[in-house]
Formats: sequence, structure tokens, C-alpha cells
Amino acid sequence: MRSELFGSLPDGTPVHRLTLERGGARVRVLTYGGIIQSAEVPSRSGRCEPVALGFDGLQGYLDHPGPYLGALVGRYANRIAGGEFVLDGRTYRLARNNGSNALHGGAAGFDKRVWDAAEAEHGVRLSRVSADGEEGYPGRLAVSATYTLDEKGALRIAYEATTDAPTVVNLTNHTYWNLAGAGSGSALGHDLRIAAARITPTDGAQIPTGEYEEVAGTRFDFRKARRAGPGFDHNYVLDKGRTELPVEVAEMSDPASGRVLTVLTTEPGLQLYTADHFEEGLPFAPGDGIALEAQHFPDSPNRPEFPGTVLRPGGVYRSETVYGFSVR
Repeated sequence: MRSELFGSLPDGTPVHRLTLERGGARVRVLTYGGIIQSAEVPSRSGRCEPVALGFDGLQGYLDHPGPYLGALVGRYANRIAGGEFVLDGRTYRLARNNGSNALHGGAAGFDKRVWDAAEAEHGVRLSRVSADGEEGYPGRLAVSATYTLDEKGALRIAYEATTDAPTVVNLTNHTYWNLAGAGSGSALGHDLRIAAARITPTDGAQIPTGEYEEVAGTRFDFRKARRAGPGFDHNYVLDKGRTELPVEVAEMSDPASGRVLTVLTTEPGLQLYTADHFEEGLPFAPGDGIALEAQHFPDSPNRPEFPGTVLRPGGVYRSETVYGFSVR
């Protein structure tokens, strides 16, 4: 691991960039937000290019936090309806930063915090303590995310968390991938496969209705690889469910460069987002990247019919997601 100063926050807090290299891949991670700033992998011809959307400097992330480019998202990824939930008979009110809803941990979620960094075998371990009441969430949460590269250049993110009071936890990574090369234009020509026969449909505020909808015969069906298009920001109910070890759940490929991305995870859901709402002023246009966010389902704290996200004292939250790279 190589560490270098990437910049400083307005209050003077330094932010470092950590470079991992192994198996032909080079990944750069920031201590600010646990952000994957860059991931470089070879094409069919051997050309190594960045395939994760990111900014060249820290100021870009400070000026444009909305897309969560490459970020480690928590304490609860995705949306919680009305910015509140009930746990053990008590109502917890969260920071509302998405209309009336809480999104991706709130106004100052994990993506906007500076993490402590320690070298790990073939990678780096980021850690921090989320205080009781941070963004409205209960419990002092000690959390870590370990980024490693294996001998084939696959990027593994392993999350762990413990708490001193009952709370809810749902962590993910929010990288946007463009296998033709970051900044090369639209990623909507990629071929995509997702091992999911159902999605969780949402209302107008993108909150799940609590139902499960079959993808067969609809535009949501990616069980066989086909060209990705615009208009997706949906949670897929992975056929495998929650597993102890990561299982392959998705594959995306770029026919021109030959690059292939596989996603393996322990999580029960995968949010497909085609970046339709990139804001003005970004160096990227809508559709220039595709996010595949391994997660628990949106609004699970208010949906007992969904897989649970409650973490209690004495328990350990564990989650792993692996991004594998290859060519064909």
C-alpha cells in the first residue's frame, strides 16, 4: 500500500489517497468517505484505463457530494421512509436529506467522514466510530471496511461493525462503473446480467411498497445478459438470498474493450442505478456510469417482511462484496 496526501478539508483535516496494486489492477482509495477514487484494469488489448468514475482532486467530492461517487455508504444505505423507524418500541428520527426520506446515512453520512487507515495484507483497513445519535441513529457503532486485491486483481470489500445499543446497519459501496473507460461517454451500451427473478417495486418517492414483483416479461429482466439502458434505480431481490460467503450475482461487460466486471456478495439485494440524475456541473453525463450496489433492501427497518438489518450488542455485522475483473 502506498499513501499520499490528497488534500485537506476546509477545517484543515488531511485526506490521504491509498494505492493498492496487485494482479494487474490498481485501485486508489481515499480516507475521505472510503471513496474508490480510481480503479484501473486492462482491456482485451492490454490497455490499462480507469473504469470507476471519480474526481482528480478532493474539491470535486466536496462540491458534488450528491452522486456519492465511489463512496462507502452508511450507516444505512438507500432510503428510509419518512426519515424514521421504530426499534424496540422507540421511534428514531433521522436526518432527512431526500425529500421527507433519509438517504444513504443522512446529510453527513459515512461518505462525508474521514476514516482512520491501517495497512492490511494486500490492502487497507479503514475504521471509525459512529457516535450514538449521529444523524439520528442509535448506538455507538464501531465500523471497519477492509479493501484488498487478490492475486487476480479482484477487489474485495469486507465490512464489520459492532454496537453498544440496538441499531440498524446497511453498508454498501457506490462506485459507478464504465468498462469502456471513465470519461469515455455512456456506459449504457454495456451488457448486464443480474441473478434475480424479482425486484421490490417502489412508490413515487422510491420507497418500497412491501411487495415483490416478478421481472419476467418486463424491462427489469436481466436474468440473461442484455444491453443496459436508462431509467433504472431499483433494488433486485437476489435469487441466492443472504449468504455467509460471497456468491456471484451479476456480470457486466463492454463488448468494445472486452472488459468484464463480476459482482459477488453476501448481501440479499443489488441496487441497479444507471445514473439518470447526475447533476449539472459534473464532468460526467447521465448514464456515463452504472452503479451495482450490493445491499440489504431499502426501508427494511420499516418492513418486517424484508430481511432484517437490526444489529444488537454482542452481535457482529459482517458483509463482503467482491468486484472481479477479466477480459473476453
